[in-house]
Amino acid sequence: MQGGTSSSQQQEMEVKQFQNFLQYYNKLTELCFTDCIHDFTNRKISANENNCSMHCTEKFLKVMQRVGVRIQEVQMMQNEGIFGAPDPPK
Repeated sequence: MQGGTSSSQQQEMEVKQFQNFLQYYNKLTELCFTDCIHDFTNRKISANENNCSMHCTEKFLKVMQRVGVRIQEVQMMQNEGIFGAPDPPK
């Protein structure tokens, strides 16, 4: 393909995006489970455990969204030459 990404490159990019998603999902699961689930004597999730895991998930997703926005902002500044440009010679 001329001027675009090949099918192979597109597939590699999709696989990488899916791997990133799985890493975030696994991290979210591990963090919230460790922080919120403490009673293994009952098969049911308690109201406190459920509330904790809901808040944990919401906070994690908001943080990840905010990080993504900041990364995009930095990339835009770099592309515009505002951030990371060498100092002019003196």
